[in-house]
Amino acid sequence: MSRLTRWAAAMAAAVLLTGCGAGPSDDSRGKGEDRSVPTSELPSSLTSQRLDWGRCKATVGSPAPGSGWQCATLKAPLDWSRPGGETIGLALIRARATGERTGSLLFNFGGPGGSGVDTMPSYDSVVGALRQRYDLVSWDPRGVGRSEGVRCRGDRQIQAAEAIDATPDTPAEERTYFQDAADFGQGCAKAVGKFLTHVSTTDTARDMDLMRQVLGDARMHYFGFSYGTELGGVYAHLFPRRVGRLVLDAVVDPTADSVGHARNQARGFQRALDGYLKSTGQDPEQGSRKIADLLERIDAKPLPTSSGRRLTQTSALTGIVLPLYSESNWPALTGALTAAEQGDGSALLALADAYNERDSSGRYGTASHSQRVISCLDSKQRPTPEQARKLLPEFERISPVFGAFLAWDTAGWCHDWPVAGQYDTPQVSAPGAAPILLVGNTGDPATPYEGARRMADELGKGVGVELTWKGQGHGAYGNGSDCVDSTVNAYLLHGRVPKDGKVCS
Repeated sequence: MSRLTRWAAAMAAAVLLTGCGAGPSDDSRGKGEDRSVPTSELPSSLTSQRLDWGRCKATVGSPAPGSGWQCATLKAPLDWSRPGGETIGLALIRARATGERTGSLLFNFGGPGGSGVDTMPSYDSVVGALRQRYDLVSWDPRGVGRSEGVRCRGDRQIQAAEAIDATPDTPAEERTYFQDAADFGQGCAKAVGKFLTHVSTTDTARDMDLMRQVLGDARMHYFGFSYGTELGGVYAHLFPRRVGRLVLDAVVDPTADSVGHARNQARGFQRALDGYLKSTGQDPEQGSRKIADLLERIDAKPLPTSSGRRLTQTSALTGIVLPLYSESNWPALTGALTAAEQGDGSALLALADAYNERDSSGRYGTASHSQRVISCLDSKQRPTPEQARKLLPEFERISPVFGAFLAWDTAGWCHDWPVAGQYDTPQVSAPGAAPILLVGNTGDPATPYEGARRMADELGKGVGVELTWKGQGHGAYGNGSDCVDSTVNAYLLHGRVPKDGKVCS
């Protein structure tokens, strides 16, 4: 996944900036081959562990005492090929069901690198209806947040890197760009050592099945967003007979390699930008050219801001990306672009800081670090600088605003990475699994709509059930469509599988 893939927390940050047929029963079983480590081969110290649910540790954004949220730590193998060996701790959070309990409903909010422990309580208002039947559960996947979270460089280094041109125009800028990428990888290796080879999506899918066992559920009920859809697909591939009710929203295209993902995102973000420009009465082609020209001027001369920092081209592009995740934040983009045209980069920088999880004291979050170590362990592809250069004409035709950034990112993201990747594309075929609901949004910038159909095809006949929303923003559930929300709720609460191809407008 590229560095433009984000999760529900990013959407929440954007909102704050603007002020603004019968389904599977619990005892039904699929007929697919189970590719899991058999339960009998896992040590009882893992499968029989009792979680010590208690008050969540007080942190910024943590749930208030008495809110019903509890936290615990699950032990999981560091190395799933040696389940009896060294263990790591995975941080979990839950709220108990308020009515007759179906089971646990596990949430992953994407990234990879998003903290479920931080995000889950803030998402309660969106998914509260599901608490009638489920314990709502989320976690920080391995390498994320409180679960052995990865930090590859310090705050000063992160801020300094923001000045590096992510669309290099000269040989000197190229050398700086790729040297910074190599330095980042070495920082990760130094910080976490051998753990760097044990944070893959497959490792996390196996962690999920251990959670299912320890939580006492016969089958996995799961809600995955963005990257969480890839994780859900990998889980279904490994454990098809353990699939219960799975919802995958903002679906990642499982057939795309790292270059394919970048190409998809160039189309997706340009499509979202076109929608924004049309909403403001602008011609998309002319409006995009105007924004591209602004970015070129900022590249030549970064803009001043009220904080005393300068708005670079890379930060300006990041600031444009964030509001595209939610249509409700388009007015913030209008204000920021207007100010930038007038020579003030403050608003775009504030949007970029929200995306980069930078607080007012200059401290950065580490979700992007986790995202990089997970995605670079997953992906085998390591495009060279020369290959990235050859992609530039195609990517710039797709998107004059985002194309160059994403073309260079194909080579820069995992450049000179200290460990090899595991696969070109994830395996998600799940023959015999219970129906899995796939929700695609036609205006999704980060995970373009076409990914839902491709995931359905890869899962296999009779498994993937596609639901389309003709909307805007990243994801569909809880994004303003009563049709989407009621369809998903009916599936999760009552097992009612909609007709494949249902459309919500």
